[in-house]
Amino acid sequence: MAAADTLVRAKIPQDLVKVLGVESKPISKAEAFTEAFLKNSIQQGTRHDLKSMLSHKAVILGYTRPKKDKSQRNSKKAKGLNARQKRTMKVFQIKPEHQRYELFLPLHQLWREYIIDLCSGLKPTSSPQFVQQKLLKADFHGAIITVVRSKCLSYVGTTGILVQEFKHVFKIITRKDQLKVIPKRNSVFAVEINGFISHIYGSKFEQRASERSAKKFKLRGTIDL
Repeated sequence: MAAADTLVRAKIPQDLVKVLGVESKPISKAEAFTEAFLKNSIQQGTRHDLKSMLSHKAVILGYTRPKKDKSQRNSKKAKGLNARQKRTMKVFQIKPEHQRYELFLPLHQLWREYIIDLCSGLKPTSSPQFVQQKLLKADFHGAIITVVRSKCLSYVGTTGILVQEFKHVFKIITRKDQLKVIPKRNSVFAVEINGFISHIYGSKFEQRASERSAKKFKLRGTIDL
């Protein structure tokens, strides 16, 4: 430490004075300049013993955080699959060996429990309008639905567990282990749970469940007890 201090305070050799264009200042002037510089650099309001600071620790006069590499930051973000990649990988296709009604019965039971809880117990005294409003915003994966009206008569009477919902169609598994694709538009579906039979217009379901949950509906469907 002493050797370094001596080296810093040493005068510039005469042969370098002309080359560098500078000359050494007397020690007294150098110390006065250093103290004045530090007083201007250190934040006002802080009280420090300048001689103690210079003797025992380094003084940081300026600091800037290194900028993060944007390319490295973006590479860390997880990238999901787009719609085309999902279709190519057949993410939404149900394998033939999995198209069995009994495999989805546990899902139906979970859906019943979910709806009963959503409708505050679904008691006989529950308001039909209240139940209808809740069902319009509910997730129907696992529900047993029946087509009661459709522009295409071949769909009428089709019943099964809803296993996939897309923007414009329902995919259901029938009791005969058949996968049926039912268009929502121009169709009316019936859902029965605990004695409540709700008829809902498919046009109201041309959205994902997450989108329906935030939307306000005008009730057109009916509920029978």
